[in-house]
Amino acid sequence: MFIYLDESGDLGFDYKNKKPSQKFVITLLVCYNKDAVISFKTSVRKTLRNKVNHKKKNKRVVDELHATSDSIKTKQYFYRHIKNQDWAIYTVVLNKRNVYDYLTNKAGRKKLYNYLANFILEKVDLSSVNPAVTMIVDKCKNKVEIEDFNKYLANQLEGRLPLNIPLYIHHEDSKASSGLQAVDSFCWGIYRKYEHSDTEWYQFYAGKIAFETEYLGK
Repeated sequence: MFIYLDESGDLGFDYKNKKPSQKFVITLLVCYNKDAVISFKTSVRKTLRNKVNHKKKNKRVVDELHATSDSIKTKQYFYRHIKNQDWAIYTVVLNKRNVYDYLTNKAGRKKLYNYLANFILEKVDLSSVNPAVTMIVDKCKNKVEIEDFNKYLANQLEGRLPLNIPLYIHHEDSKASSGLQAVDSFCWGIYRKYEHSDTEWYQFYAGKIAFETEYLGK
């Protein structure tokens, strides 16, 4: 099993002086086998070649998909070319307005992020995985944050895994990971639904969402 994690929105809470998002979204793309991973890689490669960089002349070649800049037609093309269907989406949407004050400082935000990541991971059935669980996260944290994140999730997840199933957590550059580019697109679509009531992209893949909830909603 391969699990790709991404987030959309922010964990800022200064609504008086800044303009943070109302929602914060963590999304998992769960690929149940290697064939699903390869299918995403193939789809991303085709989309970059045939849609994003098609007929470009004297322009910088784009080497990864970006949900914020890809057109809806590009996103739909990417989705249509995912041939393997052994995958699912899990997502949690945090209503930031209802977050306790003590969780809005730096230490609290880290605790909140780790809690939400574990909350959504708990929804994934790990009882029959084989031969391993590999989790891939965008490499955007510093060394201390990576160590803290890995330790926290390892402590939570290893108790749910069979004794013979190892857990691997990798922090990778999204340019090198088609799975991270895919989950970025799905996560952005979910964020747009809750933050802006925009479901144009979301509705295209909504049938692949295995779990979706708003945390601290209303």
